Amino acid sequence: MFYRENGQFKTSYRSDQQIFAIAQDRWAILALIAFAAIGVPLLADEYMFRAILIPFLILALAALGVNILVGYCGQISLGSGAFMAVGAYMAYNTYIRIEGMPLIVALLAGGFFATLVGVFFGIPSLRVKGLYLAVATLAAQFFCDWAFLRIGWFTNNNASGSVSVSNLNVFGWSIDTPLQKYLFCLAFLLVFGLLAKNLVRSAVGREWMAIRDMDVAAAVIGIRPMYAKLSAFAVSSFIVGVAGGLWGFVHLGSWEPAAFSIDRSFQLLFMVIIGGMGSIMGSFFGAAFIVILPIFLNQFLPWAGDLAGVHISTATVSHTEFMIFGALIVWFLIVEPHGLAKLWSVAKQKLRLWPFPH
Repeated sequence: MFYRENGQFKTSYRSDQQIFAIAQDRWAILALIAFAAIGVPLLADEYMFRAILIPFLILALAALGVNILVGYCGQISLGSGAFMAVGAYMAYNTYIRIEGMPLIVALLAGGFFATLVGVFFGIPSLRVKGLYLAVATLAAQFFCDWAFLRIGWFTNNNASGSVSVSNLNVFGWSIDTPLQKYLFCLAFLLVFGLLAKNLVRSAVGREWMAIRDMDVAAAVIGIRPMYAKLSAFAVSSFIVGVAGGLWGFVHLGSWEPAAFSIDRSFQLLFMVIIGGMGSIMGSFFGAAFIVILPIFLNQFLPWAGDLAGVHISTATVSHTEFMIFGALIVWFLIVEPHGLAKLWSVAKQKLRLWPFPH
């Protein structure tokens, strides 16, 4: 009853093209951002920052980039973990090899180099698609894993093969505590989320969706498939590369190539499938689901076992997590291919009509 647009008239093109056309949506988003920036720091403890909130923000940013490529442009990719690795390692080398390099510029530089790698491995998309394209992007994953493990330059010739960063600061503001890291990641996610939302609403975004729906028809009406596909790979790789830099610099602090293995690529793809392909909101839903579900299962299953008088081992909990992931992915692909974002959209539509039946 309260979620209505009665009396909200659009008297200009600008008001008609707003991201959130309904005033209630705008106020809800502003309240959510205010709560994330002010309320969460007052309520969350150190464990919640390190285990839930910071990983959620960074993985949501990475899922945002994957969704642009997979959800909006329809190009299947299994190399997202490789692009995260490129962003992390190149941001690290830029940061340590250039004297006085600002942290934000180093992270954006990592995204730039990830863009170059993404476009290079996106070239096969001009000729192949579907399963063949997935295999081509999978080659990027294996190649990057080999390069970062065998070429000493990327790790600054560290004998252990791992790299680490410390004493992060932005404009004299130190980023040491979990709260400071959380706010830093939140700022990146808000900026890139707004840019991605406007980008998919622009002419470029409509070209991506036309290629996704039917590339032959898109070419007939004048859309250049080469430009559309490579631009999707470029934008997606840039966002994923920046997320990789944040994952290494802010969340891990010290990492090795195994941190960006093929498991990370599958995890990001699962986020997009569960959250909703072709939806900015779906990227947040998918990241929240993937981050929170393992923690919930680790707490709930042992408790349920003790309640029933059955001992449940850690290995059983881990295997149950994979089983539930697989079952949910199959369920979403069959029952609701558009994921949690579609369920959220349907609920909003019912609220707009309730209590009337029409």
